[in-house]
Amino acid sequence: MEAAGHRLFAERVHPHKQALSGRSPTIVFLHEGLGSIGQWRDFPVALCLMTGLDGLVYDRWGYGKSDPVSLPRPVRYLHDEALTTLPEVLEKCGVGETILVGHSDGGSMALMFASVHPKHVLGIATEAAHVFVEDVTVKGIEEAVQIYRTTDLPGRLSKYHGANTDLMFRGWAETWLSPEFRSWNVEAYLPGVACPVLAIQGVDDQYGTPAQVKSITGKVTGPARKLLIPACGHIPHHEARSTVLTEMKQFIDETLAHRPGA
Repeated sequence: MEAAGHRLFAERVHPHKQALSGRSPTIVFLHEGLGSIGQWRDFPVALCLMTGLDGLVYDRWGYGKSDPVSLPRPVRYLHDEALTTLPEVLEKCGVGETILVGHSDGGSMALMFASVHPKHVLGIATEAAHVFVEDVTVKGIEEAVQIYRTTDLPGRLSKYHGANTDLMFRGWAETWLSPEFRSWNVEAYLPGVACPVLAIQGVDDQYGTPAQVKSITGKVTGPARKLLIPACGHIPHHEARSTVLTEMKQFIDETLAHRPGA
């Protein structure tokens, strides 16, 4: 598709719709700062099959099979993705009501989008979302840069991002490590989030602390529940897959049961 001036790659998930008529919202999956469609693996398919809802997954600008990104990225690039690109993606794909599942940067995007477009979002499930920059975040990214320079990480990422790999990684790391980005904060958007929120975080997340979840659940105006998963790092949907699938299914079922006209 063409969105915000770039060609973006997307995939749809269509589960047993004929058996679960009337469950019309689409689950839209928003990937992390080094993520892509492929790195979700089969998690979107599994969640869509469990809930009976359609799904949409896409590679953001500079990721996966989408157009290569231009550097340097602006400090507000996640604002641009959430408030300019995502609305165009949903329109191009014919998505009306949605439940957003956002991982890391994708979770930050989901919260911003829901604040500005509340009528489109029935619920949000975030994993390891950031609403401000912590020291542990900067340290984790610095360590990731060293790993990228000294291990086979570029090769492993290239399986998903191909020719986009180096620009993708630099755009993520250089932006988050820039002095200007230390003041990045999207907490002002949280009071505008009126839909139900499930905020998930691994206790051992190397990029954030439970302070992120506390801020999200404490400042949104809709019903919010936090889930801190022990012995889990930055990717709960892989590291604690069964728990995350169960909790998200329950959250989505409850959200649909309590929506107007259900």
